[in-house]
Amino acid sequence: MPHPEHTNDTGVPALTGQVTTIPVAGAVAHQGFVRPVVMRFNGVRLEPLALAHEAGLREAVQDGQLWRIRVTSAPEPGDVRAYIEAALEQRSLGKRFAFAVLDDDSGKVLGTSSYHDILPEVRRVEIGYTWYARSVQRTHVNTSAKLMLMGHAFDTLSCHVVGWRTDCFNFASQRAIERLGAKKDGVIRGHALRRDGTIRDTVMYSLRSGEWPESRAQLLDQLQRHSDGSTAVART
Repeated sequence: MPHPEHTNDTGVPALTGQVTTIPVAGAVAHQGFVRPVVMRFNGVRLEPLALAHEAGLREAVQDGQLWRIRVTSAPEPGDVRAYIEAALEQRSLGKRFAFAVLDDDSGKVLGTSSYHDILPEVRRVEIGYTWYARSVQRTHVNTSAKLMLMGHAFDTLSCHVVGWRTDCFNFASQRAIERLGAKKDGVIRGHALRRDGTIRDTVMYSLRSGEWPESRAQLLDQLQRHSDGSTAVART
């Protein structure tokens, strides 16, 4: 598991951890780029999203009625199975790799996050489709999950760039992405439909591999201060 006191030869806190590669049926489309792994850190576990997570994910989305928020990707409770099936189909096409986010001790499903817009030829992924039960928002969960996803992308997949995108009116998400160290690339106007049928502008962000060590150090510091009770950790 990552520890802030572990450093590399540059003196930057190193993201170490127990990352175990496991077989996932049907996950053959990634050809060695994004492979199924389980990641654990700071009491949080990421594992490839599967139909076995359906009940837990339904419970998570009902915690706060997340589907009622027009700027999120959370499904309605009755659509959770279809949501997972769509993610698995996108995985088989190499377009998206979704993870369930769980409490590592209890195994309770807390939410989900994904790599998407996977571009092996330029070694770029985006992180998105992220949502959590309200009861774990503004806790260590999201920052811990982002550290694992960013670390795996940069340190294992050797990505040059990790990106994010969010609704122009999702100001909380924009602030949280910026706290990860990501830079705002611009706004794509009239880019996508919201669940209510309105058309959104999309704000694009990215972090380059050379910026990752400083971002990692800052995120580890945030988590350390949060564990000391001196600050809250914001959600995306």
